[in-house]
Amino acid sequence: MRKGVTASAACVAALTMGAAMAPAASADATAAPDRITIEVQTVNGSGCPRGTTAVAPSPDRTAFTVTYSDYMAQAGGDSNPTDMRKNCQLNLNIHIPQGFTYAIASADYRGYAYLGKGASAVERANYYFQGMSSTTPVTHNLRGSYDGNWQFTDRTPVAELVWKPCGEERNLNINTELRVYEGNDKDETNFIAFDSADGDVKTIYRFQWKKC
Repeated sequence: MRKGVTASAACVAALTMGAAMAPAASADATAAPDRITIEVQTVNGSGCPRGTTAVAPSPDRTAFTVTYSDYMAQAGGDSNPTDMRKNCQLNLNIHIPQGFTYAIASADYRGYAYLGKGASAVERANYYFQGMSSTTPVTHNLRGSYDGNWQFTDRTPVAELVWKPCGEERNLNINTELRVYEGNDKDETNFIAFDSADGDVKTIYRFQWKKC
């Protein structure tokens, strides 16, 4: 695996963007509020051991990023049977000003994979607000032979956006999963990771804002 991403623990740290930064706007969406704060409440799963995940809002508050530094599934070679599947659930408390609500409009998932002939891998993700039904998991597949960076983008049509209920405190849960299946050569190690060859990779979740 090409290691290089460095992430700090963020389980209790509040990440706040100042009000002086200009909000983003578009013709078909409400402009972002002038200040948001993201607190990581819990991090659970084999793909995100303590201290290997960081979350931060973008400067214009139109998105937030998640960075992993030890999230890899592998199979074949000397891999353990439990290594073939890794998962992570993040529980985020996103504080926003009164009068606003948000939905997740799209998500960009990126990483690196090495798959020999006959091997395959799966990236799967969904998200939901606490106490509400989860969105349908979206699954993407890679097949060997493959050696390089990968990127998948999940977009939600406007009519299907799931909005945080106005005036209610509901945390956002994000679930991700990586799986890999060995190929023709059982001695060859195959892997898929939320990591990249140059170490500079982040998962990006883009907000859609709306006034209540």
